[in-house]
Amino acid sequence: MAEPPVAARWPVRRLAALVAALCAVAGTVAVTLAVVAGPGPGLAGYVSEAGVVDSDYAWTYRSGVFALAGALLLLAVALRGAVAGRADPALRVAVTLLAAASLYTVLSATVTCSAGCPLPPFEKATVADLVHGAASIVAVAAVVLTMLAVAFSPVARRPLRRTGVVAAAVALPLAGAIALAMLLVGRSSLVGVLERLLLLVAVGWALATAVQLAVRDPTVARDDGASAVPEPTVHRRR
Repeated sequence: MAEPPVAARWPVRRLAALVAALCAVAGTVAVTLAVVAGPGPGLAGYVSEAGVVDSDYAWTYRSGVFALAGALLLLAVALRGAVAGRADPALRVAVTLLAAASLYTVLSATVTCSAGCPLPPFEKATVADLVHGAASIVAVAAVVLTMLAVAFSPVARRPLRRTGVVAAAVALPLAGAIALAMLLVGRSSLVGVLERLLLLVAVGWALATAVQLAVRDPTVARDDGASAVPEPTVHRRR
């Protein structure tokens, strides 16, 4: 199937990016409300504990996570519209990763954990706990890998690449610290704080990227003056 012309792709990409930004904001507000106002243990617990069935804010939390999943999927649509017809494996990988992140985010919201969201090796977890935890980890990991893919894109504009570089530079150490803390310490305020910081970076990157995709074509020309698509050479007849 032939790719639609740039003029036709622009409104679709811009609309998808704008709605993605709105979904990211709405989802973040809903999840934050559920975590802050819910009966959870505060910073000593996981964010997912706000979605436990017994919580009065369970549906607020799950609605927020579904909104964030929608933001990731719409961001993938917007990014795909930007790279359509261009030879850029990095951004195409980013589109696939965003779609996967959206899918696993939906799974994490659908399969709720039990009280306390226990995880090994320090706690006994149910099958639902393991599915929820694995889906959440894969979703966040896919978003972090997307940051790297965008950062190394050869055709993306400098602001888009810079956003990916900065976000990945903050997210990767946080992700590593969380993994070590969960293995060595387990459920604690340390893990709770690190988890919230990593999620904040992921949402911040998604929102910033969506805004950039909505404002301008991120791949037509680089800010450093180099063209993303080589100009044809014109030979004059002597």
